[in-house]
Amino acid sequence: MPTTAASSEATRSDARMRVTFANRPVPESKTPAAECSCPVIRSNGFSLYYGAKIGVKDITMEIYPCSVTSIIGPSGCGKSTFLRSINRMNDLIPHVRAEGLLEVDGQNVYDKRTNLVNLRQQVGMVFQKPNPFPKSIFDNVAYGPRLQGVKRKDALQHVVEQSLKAAAIWDEVKDDLRKSALALSGGQQQRLCIARALATRPRVLLMDEPCSALDPIATGRIEDLIGQLQSTYTIVIVTHNMQQAARVSERAAFFCLGELIEYDRTEKIFSNPEMKQTEDYVTGRFG
Repeated sequence: MPTTAASSEATRSDARMRVTFANRPVPESKTPAAECSCPVIRSNGFSLYYGAKIGVKDITMEIYPCSVTSIIGPSGCGKSTFLRSINRMNDLIPHVRAEGLLEVDGQNVYDKRTNLVNLRQQVGMVFQKPNPFPKSIFDNVAYGPRLQGVKRKDALQHVVEQSLKAAAIWDEVKDDLRKSALALSGGQQQRLCIARALATRPRVLLMDEPCSALDPIATGRIEDLIGQLQSTYTIVIVTHNMQQAARVSERAAFFCLGELIEYDRTEKIFSNPEMKQTEDYVTGRFG
């Protein structure tokens, strides 16, 4: 039987509701006052190329302090490329070049005078697969502070303890700090990597699909941790899991074919997007 326009719209609405409100509700929107402050991350017409190939094209968006922003979209759409551009991890790939403006705290990331060591201390990174160093738990977390010049044993002990507590893993490892980090479970390793990133006192925490290699219980712990950290850090998370984006983020950016299609409050992206491409993606028509 033919489907009426009203029933089609109801079907689309139901699909959006299933995506948005599965398991946990969308977080409360931040108050407008929170966005009156200056953005921590700002891009204006930013593009990045791998040789002649476009990674992302003409990205313009602002990310505000003490918030969680998710980047969603199909595979190969430029999500991770943009995320890694923020702390210039893409520099490790040959023939990369950038155009336009990308700023962190008002400083042009791609200025030739940018100190990459300082940038990456201020913009921490957590990768898809946990990557602890083949060292002890203590030495993993102390690695960054030591590079920053912290030498005193009591100072290192303090920063290690505080970072492990902030990453919600202190109680599990406090009696085994000399144990190899490689002996931890996958979820513990990922929280250890978060503690290692926090130890340099960053302003921004980038997360590139941090739960994709974890089981549901470990994923829940990471998501809870993100909620705890957002009052202190500006967090940007790339995720293929739309339910996760709905659960943890206040704003969401939808990327497709290297372009930013839509960027708005997460609830609006999933419940009432402006662009048909966004609606088709969040309702499962493609991707």
